Amino acid sequence: MTKLFKFVAIAEGISYLVLFFNMLVVKRMDMELYKMLLFPIGMAHGLLFVSYVALAFIIWKSQKWTIKEFIIVQLASFLPFGTFYIEKKYLKNA
Repeated sequence: MTKLFKFVAIAEGISYLVLFFNMLVVKRMDMELYKMLLFPIGMAHGLLFVSYVALAFIIWKSQKWTIKEFIIVQLASFLPFGTFYIEKKYLKNA
């Protein structure tokens, strides 16, 4: 289950960055392309975000995280590059 969480953490981080790229770069270049990509990118990111949060709850006890560590893992999903940090610091031995 930890390997799945590690994969989802990386995928969620990438989807977050792709969503930002679409919002900040593609929107300025081609509005039609932006509109066409917004739903699939947003849906993928939303599913990965929910999966990240749910899997963090599931593996919380098996990883022996303290409450503070668990909150850090959850809050990292709101920050760009946050899930990459979590993957390196808390999931390095998965």
